[in-house]
Amino acid sequence: MNIPLAEKLRPKNLDEFVGQTHLVGKNRPIRKMIENKKVVSMVLWGPPGTGKTTLARIIARYIDANFVPFSTVAGGGVPEVRKIIAQAKKDQGLFQKNTVLFVDEIHRFNKAQQDAFLPYVEDGTITLIGATTENPGFEVIAPLVSRSQIYVLYALNEKEIEMIVKKAVGFCGNNVFEKEAVQHIVKTANGDARAAINAVELAASLSKKITLKTAEEAVQRKAIYYDKKGDWHYDTISAFIKSLRGSQPNAALHYLARMIKAGEDPVFIARRMVIFASEDIGNALPTALVVATSCMQAVHMIGMPEATLILAQTAAYLATAKKSIASTVAIQQALQDIDEKNLDPIPLHLRNPSNKVMKALGYGRNHVRYPWLAEKQSGQKINQEYMPKNLQGRRYYLPDWK
Repeated sequence: MNIPLAEKLRPKNLDEFVGQTHLVGKNRPIRKMIENKKVVSMVLWGPPGTGKTTLARIIARYIDANFVPFSTVAGGGVPEVRKIIAQAKKDQGLFQKNTVLFVDEIHRFNKAQQDAFLPYVEDGTITLIGATTENPGFEVIAPLVSRSQIYVLYALNEKEIEMIVKKAVGFCGNNVFEKEAVQHIVKTANGDARAAINAVELAASLSKKITLKTAEEAVQRKAIYYDKKGDWHYDTISAFIKSLRGSQPNAALHYLARMIKAGEDPVFIARRMVIFASEDIGNALPTALVVATSCMQAVHMIGMPEATLILAQTAAYLATAKKSIASTVAIQQALQDIDEKNLDPIPLHLRNPSNKVMKALGYGRNHVRYPWLAEKQSGQKINQEYMPKNLQGRRYYLPDWK
């Protein structure tokens, strides 16, 4: 039987499990739960390849329970649920054997299907462990959420992926993996352990000696020299921002493509565009900030690879937008004055007369609340000073500053 490498490498216990130390580390919730053999129903929420299925299997093994996988993809429905429940009751009554029902991609189940689990979660017939890549607050019915613990799993970091890749390489017999090939597989896995193992397995099937070129073929992705914490990270985002500032959409899209291909955090890119929209476009086109902020929210909700389209649209929009640094220069000069000049008192008429003493001292006296309305009604110009005495006449915001 040709067992996939990912299945061969599947951890059997917590000591072999890599990542998610916030859940399975010493004195962390899931470890304590299984050590005490008091496991509650739960939903494991996280991106692909973070160990949701593996963790569910380990939990079942630690508490000596039947592990029953269930998925809509495999044709599971309410009738199938009833069969599982009937068997679970039988095992519980005759053999004192509990059942862990693992519901993969629970977000794909409709309300009626999810409702079918409720009574049996409540009476303890089953321990439900759901796995989802989608926010359970939106995709799982409220009664089920309220009866379960929600645990968030995170994408594995590069060190954790490297541990898994090296273990996978060890299962590849006489195949020799060059260091650059291993690093390429680690970087392109994007925190997905299953993707990394599959890439190792495919690379091993292509050649006995796995070079960088072989690894590129296995993951169908060209190696791009890009250090997320080093100079290339900063140089590329700098070139991207400068291209936006120079109104060069083609160059901006080129550097955006470099970052996307190198696996840069898309939210980081979007966040920088939000800053740019205010710093470099400002009130020349106020909707730029709205577009950039919407981009950041959409990227966060949708994720890659679809978020590529949103990033590209926003980058092109910002690059071709009118530019103004009037607000940027204004706040910089205002902050500089705070540092370098004495802070004269706030004019009395601008202060809030919140009690009789303040009112007697002149707080708020002769203040015109709506100058534009007073001018309209009287036909006379209202000259009301707002700046502290030593800054009267100082101008920060110059709208014509381009």
